[in-house]
Amino acid sequence: MSGFKKFLLRGNLIELAVAVVIGTAFGAVVTALVGDLITPLIAAIGGKPNFSTLSFTVNHSKFAYGAFINALLSFLIIATVIYFLVVAPVVRLLAFTQRKQEATERECPECLSEIPVKATRCMYCTAVVTPIGGHTSA
Repeated sequence: MSGFKKFLLRGNLIELAVAVVIGTAFGAVVTALVGDLITPLIAAIGGKPNFSTLSFTVNHSKFAYGAFINALLSFLIIATVIYFLVVAPVVRLLAFTQRKQEATERECPECLSEIPVKATRCMYCTAVVTPIGGHTSA
């Protein structure tokens, strides 16, 4: 029982649960925005009073493409917001932090394995290499 309690109280699990709840609420807000504001504006331009009820019939089968367009617009808005408010800032932050890090490894010129910058011999192929900076250890 204590293992289950530790599992439930782990930080990642709680953060994930909060993210799912917030994401669901955000999706509902965007769906309402699209259904109640954006598509009625598009419908007004097109001359239809209710955009979500647009459909066509083929052999007595009804295809509701207006509801599909609503869902597609909701998806595009959510994807745009996630990209510009989450993905792009994280990519910039990671690039900034990686730029600030000092290089600690380099490629061996013989076998192309990653070796420490100050190494004088490759630990994989045992080739003699010149340390970066020209210093040799005695």
